[in-house]
Amino acid sequence: MAEPGRAHESGTDPTLPALTEFVAVMHRLRTECPWKAEQTHRSLQRFLVEETAETLEAIDAGTDSGEWSHLREELGDLLLQVVFHAVIAEQAGEFDLEDVAAGITAKMVRRNPHVFAPAVDGSQRDLDPAAVNELWQQAKAEEKATLPRRDELPPGLPALLLADKILDRRERSGDPVEVDTTSDDIGERLLALVARAREQGVDPEQALRDAVRRRG
Repeated sequence: MAEPGRAHESGTDPTLPALTEFVAVMHRLRTECPWKAEQTHRSLQRFLVEETAETLEAIDAGTDSGEWSHLREELGDLLLQVVFHAVIAEQAGEFDLEDVAAGITAKMVRRNPHVFAPAVDGSQRDLDPAAVNELWQQAKAEEKATLPRRDELPPGLPALLLADKILDRRERSGDPVEVDTTSDDIGERLLALVARAREQGVDPEQALRDAVRRRG
């Protein structure tokens, strides 16, 4: 881990914590670099997608090799996208990185009552992962009930992940999707495989990624 006050490669101010220095670097780049100055939230979208994909690949590679320096690098590239968007928003008077961090911190506290809420006879301190996930979903549903309706799933989600989320939503609403395991339609058969993966507690998207990597 980085030591406080160590010399940074950027050379702007080695006395600053690394994250604070990085934000300062991005502010300067937005002022002095013509390309970065003209970027918008929309123009950066494809880079966010690309960096996310490269981070996933670094996780797979690290899992295979046990060496994680590549993931550290890719997380840095992903952090660049987060900070870039936050700096753009700050310059527009919308929000800044502190607001982003405060918002996600508050969300984590709300959605993890088994950690942060007072426990009753310690009952919430000894939960299995499934029970923790159920608490998360309950807190999420309560939050969404107080917000403007926004049920749409991102259209750019990979198809297997999208199917998994839709099946989950329908199950939670009490209206599960009926899948046809005997259909000749490839799409229906894929949907049936996603349903089977859910029954077995398997992430279908990751399972397919792993299978492709084994044969790549």
